Amino acid sequence: MRTKIIASIIFCLFLVSSGSCHIKSVYSSVYDSLIYKGLVRNYLIHVPPGYVNTKPTSLIIALHGGFGSAVNIENQSLLSIKSDEANFIVVYPEGVRVLGVRTWNAGGCCGAAESFNIDDVGFIDTLIEKLSTEYNIDQKRIFATGISNGGMMCYRLASDLSNKIAAIAPVAATMVIKTTVNASRAVPIIHFHSFNDTNIPYTGGIGSGVSEHYNPPLDSVFNVWMNINGCLKKDTIQNDQNYLCVKWSNCINNSEIHFYMTRDGGHSWPGGVKYLPGDEPSKVINADDLMWEFFQAHPLPDSATAVDEQNYKLPNKFQLFQNYPNPFNPLTEISWQLAVGSHATLKVYDVLGNEVAELINNWLEAGTHSATFDASSLSSGIYFYGLTAASDHQMRKLVVVK
Repeated sequence: MRTKIIASIIFCLFLVSSGSCHIKSVYSSVYDSLIYKGLVRNYLIHVPPGYVNTKPTSLIIALHGGFGSAVNIENQSLLSIKSDEANFIVVYPEGVRVLGVRTWNAGGCCGAAESFNIDDVGFIDTLIEKLSTEYNIDQKRIFATGISNGGMMCYRLASDLSNKIAAIAPVAATMVIKTTVNASRAVPIIHFHSFNDTNIPYTGGIGSGVSEHYNPPLDSVFNVWMNINGCLKKDTIQNDQNYLCVKWSNCINNSEIHFYMTRDGGHSWPGGVKYLPGDEPSKVINADDLMWEFFQAHPLPDSATAVDEQNYKLPNKFQLFQNYPNPFNPLTEISWQLAVGSHATLKVYDVLGNEVAELINNWLEAGTHSATFDASSLSSGIYFYGLTAASDHQMRKLVVVK
């Protein structure tokens, strides 16, 4: 019976783009669609039996991998089962389908979605608005997860839709955004991976997948978000024969970062179901349980809809001024004011979080200070400078134009 239902769903995918086929999956989920920028965009929606329209309800957006589909990610992740247990709504959007293949435009991957510069961020934004008119969606508890290309898309949403996406949970993915991360606020992240993943190796490089794109190493990805989120502390929570768990904390607005990397499994959903031709899932952790616990603890902060650089100002500790000039070539001056004497460090990073210069690293008295940054040896592009003082951290953007 299960096989027949899944087969009918797959057949119906060819019809749903015309709006002629709305069916239920094996998890009582229903296909629907919307029109965005002239394209029919499809999605599978699962509403738990405990949903009541008088109570604001969390929404998880689950994004399939390249070559995947809504039914695929639903079956692979088992999130609809978790939805019924925990009483949240889960929606499974589908990427644009070209020559039978669905992909997401994650910024530097993948497939036709990237090649044709499909506005998948706009589609997800419109989908959130549509679902918010049909269901009582808790606007502070809208989250995103996804595997592989879908996990890459999570990072794109954290960058470009951080005013709506409260937190993300990428699985077996990396961040491929080619430009600077554009997040208007610090975004909590829980990331799942495997040491055995050859499709997207945690060390970076071109993996074994068919797309043959370059994967930035995960430590660089986490460095970028550590700086954006202003995290001051990094702890290894567990590192044994089962998995590695690292957490970054003391971050802006509790925007901590959790990283789980298992020693079993591979390019798959931990605790989920194997998807051919994918790897066996990890059995030592369950991504659904861990991400739901993480999501519950990280709703959208009250200030997220009107975020600007005030988020990074801590007037009771110190004030970091904008550098001038900006853009610049090759010199700029960075100024700050300390409320109390403190040991201070001022460092400059590239967009991948690699340190390119250390300008200050000593004790400074209370008052106004400045440092000159010389970018003569650097290429044009976007950089970030971060000041740490009195156990607090602030970040700003630099633009070098040559």
